[in-house]
Amino acid sequence: MRSLILHMHISLDGFVAGLNGELNWITINEEIFDFVGMMTDKADTGVYGRKTYEIMQAYWPTAADKPNATKHDKEHAVWYKNSAKIVLSKTMNDESFSNTSFIKENIRDYFNQLKNTKGKNMIIFGSPSAAESLLTEGLIDELMLFVNPIILGKGISLFQKNNETIKLKLIESKVFECGVILLHYARP
Repeated sequence: MRSLILHMHISLDGFVAGLNGELNWITINEEIFDFVGMMTDKADTGVYGRKTYEIMQAYWPTAADKPNATKHDKEHAVWYKNSAKIVLSKTMNDESFSNTSFIKENIRDYFNQLKNTKGKNMIIFGSPSAAESLLTEGLIDELMLFVNPIILGKGISLFQKNNETIKLKLIESKVFECGVILLHYARP
């Protein structure tokens, strides 16, 4: 069975973006890039909300072609090109996007069916609104929260609409040299 895994950077006070969606506070380095590379090796599908997908589409299809492309840029660009992409959006539906499905409704049925097909894991990158919808529907199997050493004071919270108690089991924790701490949880 395939798992749906949330990959999210989060501030110490629980925000996943600034009030206007700013992400310039995220701490990232080669160690984290390498760790994410190990995650994507076990996944063949990226899941995105509309805004995050638009950001990804603007960068990853040509990232490896840039003269200053890093090892990570080259590796992730290949993964992005070859992976299936699922976009949760009520407004997008352009069929011209290669290897991309746009989901507007019946999210629970769609993902439950997809989890029972052959393939690797599915990773949600960022996308706080989409992630919260999937979490509320009980569809996220694992949460990989990269806690950054910063207090934002205000911003967009991952858990702002969820009113349910969700029990989780700690699978692993990892401290990166840059001060980011990974908290990897799963539903029991």
